[in-house]
Order: sequence, then structure tokens, then C-alpha cells
Amino acid sequence: MKKLLLASFCFGFIFTSCTTEEKTDPFSITKTNIGLLTKEVQVKQLDSIFANDSIVKKSRNQGFSAGSEIYVYDNKGKELLLLDPVQSFDSTSTIANIEIKDPRFKTLKGLNSESTFKDINENYKISRIENTLKTAVIFIDEINAYVTIDKESISGTARYNTDVKIEPSQIPDDAKIKHFWIGWK
Repeated sequence: MKKLLLASFCFGFIFTSCTTEEKTDPFSITKTNIGLLTKEVQVKQLDSIFANDSIVKKSRNQGFSAGSEIYVYDNKGKELLLLDPVQSFDSTSTIANIEIKDPRFKTLKGLNSESTFKDINENYKISRIENTLKTAVIFIDEINAYVTIDKESISGTARYNTDVKIEPSQIPDDAKIKHFWIGWK
């Protein structure tokens, strides 16, 4: 009787272990993935990953550089992601940068494209802040992310002078994220 009970327990454990499949949240953001998109995915695989969505590839010509951008839209036409390949016009290229457009994509700590500076500051260690002409670029190495915040919300001389370092204390808690990027390269 003990052997039969032990055997049925072992079979049940093995059967349960084999049939419980871990499903990836299609809107989760981690250091190595955005939903089903990973660092290793090639451009040619995007059609199968986003089979229920629309993919639009556009060429861009900015100054002396030319490249390609890949836009992902859901089946209702809402923009989800903007993908920037490592190598433009190469179907075997992986993705270098991803702009998160849809707020349903979020990190385990709830950071998304509609978050505020307070959400960043309370949940992540800010690696550095760069002062550009129109934005403050906040780097979060923990998740390979960088976000921009419009300098209109920044206090002090850093708002008007790119040579002045921006301190976190100069950014108000309610400052909204303008752009949310994940950088894999």
C-alpha cells in the first residue's frame, strides 16, 4: 500500500511538473525581454512573435545617417513598440533599442510609459542623468532603460543650460515620462 501511494504521488508530481508551462506575460518588461521579444530575436522572427499584430518597417533619413525603424501596432491600430535594429536593412539583425509606446508594457515594479519621475525615483537606482537641449535623459541600468523628461518641468539653471548637471532634486515628482526606451546594445 505504501509503495502504491508513493508511486502515485511521484507520478502526480512528475505529471504536474511536466504540464505546468510557464507563460510569459506579453506586456512584461525585464532586463532581457519585453513580452515575447528577447535580446536574441532577429528581425526576421518578428512576424511570428507579433503574429496577431501589425508590423510596419519604415526607412528614416536623418542628416548623414540612414536606417530603418520597425513599428508594432496591435490589432486595433494602437502603437505598441518602436524597434530600432542593430543593423539597418538586415533581416538577421537583432534589436538594439525599443521605445515603449503602450502603457500596458510595464516592469515588475510597475514602471510604464505613463509613469512619473516619482515612480522611477522610488523604485530604481538612477545611474545617471544627462542634460540635453530639450530633455533630461535618466538612465536606469538595472533594467537597461533610459527615459526622457521634458526640461520644461526642471527647475534651476539646468533647464536652460546643457552644461549644468541635473540633480534628481530638480525634477518634480509629477514630471511625466516623455519617452521610455530599453537599450540592448
